[in-house]
Amino acid sequence: MTGEPLIGDVVGELLRDTFAVATGVGPRPLVGGRLPRPVIEIIERDDGLINGAPSAHYLDGPADWQPYDHRAVDRVRGETLDVGTGAGRIALLLQERGVPVTGLDTSAGALAVSRRRGVRRLVHGTVDTHVADGHRYDTFLLLGNNLGLFEGRERAPEFLAALAALARPGAQIIAHGTDPYGTRDPLHTGYHERNRRRGRLGGQLRLRLRYRELGTEWFDYLVCSAEEFAALVRGSAWRLTDVDDRDAPYYLATLRLAG
Repeated sequence: MTGEPLIGDVVGELLRDTFAVATGVGPRPLVGGRLPRPVIEIIERDDGLINGAPSAHYLDGPADWQPYDHRAVDRVRGETLDVGTGAGRIALLLQERGVPVTGLDTSAGALAVSRRRGVRRLVHGTVDTHVADGHRYDTFLLLGNNLGLFEGRERAPEFLAALAALARPGAQIIAHGTDPYGTRDPLHTGYHERNRRRGRLGGQLRLRLRYRELGTEWFDYLVCSAEEFAALVRGSAWRLTDVDDRDAPYYLATLRLAG
């Protein structure tokens, strides 16, 4: 016994159990062997901070979405790649609207849940590995705060280049982000300062996810201001054309392929 979790498909296991609790179909965690137990995602930060959040929202239908999600999907056009599709909530709505959409995720278990929920086109991999498949897209969606997949200054140029390699002329990226700097909580403001002293962006999180006996490897996840994001995009094949911050501190950043 090391006290460390087993490395595994945390997101997949989490979503499988969330789906089972929601539908009553399949094995699911129970209290006392009888009552469904709420599925909780544990997020561990590298300074020791631990947060837990119910995972049911990953299955939410449009009636339970935030306004920025609706505004994002209303901007979609053409062949669409839903990056970090998870349980497929965005892809399902786009399918209903007749939009040709593909869900991309690194979690095989998440894709299995998406498939069971009716998402038809799914790819297991990253944007980098998907380039070799030869598919090209008009819209890239990074919703559910998935602007975080840019990770930081080091990863952002590679991520933007991979999306450009997957893009058709005139393609767009629509990414949901969160400005982290409105807080006065010393747990967070202190973390921002610690990051800056290390040469990182203030909201560049170092995380791992936990569920039951499983954990992920540690990874970077970016929470940044729109101004910081604009600086990351500068010099790439993309132009930041719009920032919709009507639901601040949340915002939608829209990028278009230059040229």
